[in-house]
Amino acid sequence: MAKYNYDKKYLKGLGVGAFLNQVKVRNEHIEKGSTELKPFNYVSNKLAEQLHPTIQRCKIAKIINRADAKSIVLTSSRPLAYFRAGQYVSMDVKVGRIVVSRPFSISSSPKKALGNKSTYMITVKDNRDGFSSKEINKNWKVGQAVTISGPQGEFYYQGLRDAKQVVGVAGGSGITPFISMAEAIADGTEDFKLTIIYGAKNANAALFKEELKAITKKCKKVKVVYVYESKQGFITSKIIKKHVKGDFSLFVCGPRGLYKAMDKVASQLKLTPRRFRKEVFGEYGDPSKDKAFPKALAHKRFKLTVIMRNKKYQMTCH
Repeated sequence: MAKYNYDKKYLKGLGVGAFLNQVKVRNEHIEKGSTELKPFNYVSNKLAEQLHPTIQRCKIAKIINRADAKSIVLTSSRPLAYFRAGQYVSMDVKVGRIVVSRPFSISSSPKKALGNKSTYMITVKDNRDGFSSKEINKNWKVGQAVTISGPQGEFYYQGLRDAKQVVGVAGGSGITPFISMAEAIADGTEDFKLTIIYGAKNANAALFKEELKAITKKCKKVKVVYVYESKQGFITSKIIKKHVKGDFSLFVCGPRGLYKAMDKVASQLKLTPRRFRKEVFGEYGDPSKDKAFPKALAHKRFKLTVIMRNKKYQMTCH
């Protein structure tokens, strides 16, 4: 039988009664205790509420006019939730009597969400066929109250999955998550190389040109290549190979047509699935302009029944 080497002086004077009676004593304490459950807010719960809030109530602090878009700076009376560069928030937009929820990428660095003066910036392109984007660009004002979700989405750099070099292919307002990544790399929040290949109709249609110029000037890890449809056509695997060498992850964000083209490019580049990321971007637009829309039913109304958590809701809708 093995002998254990321990200092027995710490056990001197201790009887075995405490050990033999511990169950009895415990049960006595339980019997004397209250049956009322008292909620206790643990530190971990408080941290979870800060990082993953269901909703955040904000105000518009500033509106920046761009070529065919507006950047909206949001602030709050309490610190906004921290996020990963590339994530988005869902935003409530009231259009007439209808309230819709739309996702918008955060186009500022996560570092700006820290502290008492924390802010988010979202950028909304003025889409003529858009439902919520048209309302935001036309009617939203500084000081207006806005309700948003906590940060969401998986469109961000992950060291275990991605290469240390990321190629960000952006189309139109799809530049917004890459601005956040570029800002985060420049201020030290993120650590990877980023080459942004930005496709736009022409030089005037490209957003954040001055900001990107300033970032690339001070940070060698960020590079920007512009591909204008009017001059060079569309982004191809040949263009990517020209500007990027070695192993890389491909991130794509932009209009729906861009994803179909980049699927082909990813195949030509022989990228594995873990090296290819796509953000589902943009809103559907006006459904009545879709070829599949039933024109004969355009002005008719229907009863819609929705069942949520065993409760039934009925409403009349187009």
